[in-house]
Amino acid sequence: MMTGKERMLIAMQNGQPDRVPCAPDMSNMIPCRLTGKPFWDIYLYQDPPLWQAYIDAVKYFGIDGWIYNLDGFWLPDPAATAAEPDPDVHTEVVIVERTEQRIVTRGFSQRKGHGKEWFPHVTVYPRYDPPTTLLAEKVGLAQAPDKWWPIEGVKPQKEGFDLLQQGLDYFEERGVIGVFVMPPQLGNPEAGFGYSIYDYCDRYDEVKAASIMHQQDSVAFLKRVLAGPVRPDFILTGGSGLLVFNTPEILRDITLPALQEITSICKEAGIPSQIHCCGPEREVVEMCALETDLSSINPLEIPPMGNCDLAEVKRAFGQKLGLMGNLHTTDVMLRGSAKDVRRESLKAIRAAGEGGGFILSTGDQCGRDTPDENIFAMVEVAKEFGVYPLDFDAIDKEISRLED
Repeated sequence: MMTGKERMLIAMQNGQPDRVPCAPDMSNMIPCRLTGKPFWDIYLYQDPPLWQAYIDAVKYFGIDGWIYNLDGFWLPDPAATAAEPDPDVHTEVVIVERTEQRIVTRGFSQRKGHGKEWFPHVTVYPRYDPPTTLLAEKVGLAQAPDKWWPIEGVKPQKEGFDLLQQGLDYFEERGVIGVFVMPPQLGNPEAGFGYSIYDYCDRYDEVKAASIMHQQDSVAFLKRVLAGPVRPDFILTGGSGLLVFNTPEILRDITLPALQEITSICKEAGIPSQIHCCGPEREVVEMCALETDLSSINPLEIPPMGNCDLAEVKRAFGQKLGLMGNLHTTDVMLRGSAKDVRRESLKAIRAAGEGGGFILSTGDQCGRDTPDENIFAMVEVAKEFGVYPLDFDAIDKEISRLED
């Protein structure tokens, strides 16, 4: 019997493992819930860090694990010349609100002899939800705070390759750990970070030049990762909502060149590359299958969240790409019964499992309150009906039984 890591790597490279891997996308909320702690303990205080909470959840459910990036993993560019900090300017992030239901942090800068200049965005850490960064006015904090507290008690974490090795050791071959290499792309206009579609239309030359520089930085980072003493299992690229904040034409202009270079380097280095693109994705699948060296893609969401038909994608591009998806995270995983999950898992294996190159998963991020029994139902289906060679008669018979 293969390990979860072996199973995932073979499927990600479009091969046929011993059975269909089962890796529902539950990288955030479910692991946090299982700790029994306020979510800010994990996201703000790193107690435990999110990656550790996730691996504990993998062990609990018996799934094949998938970590796209360890929180805090970064490799600084040794050739970069860091700007000398201004000794007269102090910058800090502090807590500006603390209640039973949330912690809010906000940054400021202060030049010696002057008042504080508060940053326009805050980060809200709810007790039982992941954090969100947004404009302070959106949460009633437009005015400068009259009191604040330092952030104390954050658990120290390893960094760089030491962190990667720690994660690999803790995983114990139960799954794969990646490093995220972000290509240039447009983002949410309200987030206040990077360029948006408005900037692309109003200041195209500036955005295009910045995208070329971003590509160069991302490729340099990728090469540092691959040259290190510890190698991740795969490289994740793409980004959430590539076709939410970008059109296919914009994607081809500023993102595709980077995807081509990143996936080419991965292919030459013998390491799988994978794209994550929640939301509409069908155009990304086609673009990457025909014009890049990408290994696999997820989460292939169905309408209304996405626009992918798993069987159609398998027929059209299954010879070129490993596929990972695509049970509906709300209608099936959150609100459905274990019977519903079992039926839809069988349909997904029926649609895309033939010949391998398929990982049974979900759309983007299962909700916090997804019943545990629904996760267990996915695992049971993969173990019972996902063994290669697939028995399609048995699969079809079980689907019919569940639909009666």
